[in-house]
Amino acid sequence: MQTHTTPLYRRRKLLNRLVMAACIGATLIGFVFLFAILLTLVTKGLSAISPSIFIERTRMNGGGLGNAIWGTFVMTSLATILGTVIGVAAGTWLAEYGNKGLLPKVIRFINDILLSAPSIIIGLFIYAVVVVPMGSFSAWAGVLSLTVIIVPVVIRSTEDMLRLIPNSLREAAAALGAHRWWIIVRVCYSGARAGILTGILLGFARISGETAPLLFTSLNSNQWNFFNLDSEMANLPMTIYQNMTINAFIPDLVSLAWGGALILTAAILILNIAARYFSRQRT
Repeated sequence: MQTHTTPLYRRRKLLNRLVMAACIGATLIGFVFLFAILLTLVTKGLSAISPSIFIERTRMNGGGLGNAIWGTFVMTSLATILGTVIGVAAGTWLAEYGNKGLLPKVIRFINDILLSAPSIIIGLFIYAVVVVPMGSFSAWAGVLSLTVIIVPVVIRSTEDMLRLIPNSLREAAAALGAHRWWIIVRVCYSGARAGILTGILLGFARISGETAPLLFTSLNSNQWNFFNLDSEMANLPMTIYQNMTINAFIPDLVSLAWGGALILTAAILILNIAARYFSRQRT
């Protein structure tokens, strides 16, 4: 009796086809929602895109998003620099020195919690410990809240990438007389560079679209603020939020919000593509 003619085989084959059809259906539903979001953004936001949107500040009756784009760039860049320094240092310690012991386990546990913590909770924390004592909203508070969000991402990616480096490379370098710090810098970082950079880019993409933490920290402004980090600073997520809610009765501001959403989505898409590129470079 051939196997493919048995009732058990036919039942398993039918079940396999049903599961495969369910998986394909779920994938198609996800793609439909994704393309619907992108199509809505393109159709509504493309009409607002012009050179003036990048160089003019937001006004009560329209204007541009230049001040918000600049503020978002400044705060996310500073948060990424701070988060990279802290995250790479902590991830290196966990991977190279903290293999055993209670402290590394506690740090990894807290890091896992921060990875999934709602960003609005982090914004409230920074509001309580920074904004309230200072007595005003500020760009520094926004930078700190974004730093708290990106640090766990960088720590996890750094530790995971460094753990992928074979110990034989460390032992070979040590056999040649290299110091521990030299092995980490020249051997481990060289092998894990692409993976760490991918984690940093993904973290940068995540904090670029965060709104909740900025609501309690940097707030927003219609004015240009180039380098005064002690006062409120305009940012793209908050401008989109305000234009679609508080100023929803002004058509020009609503159009600006769609344009800003399209710019933000395009920026995050480019960052994710860059992360994929560096990830493939590593492979």
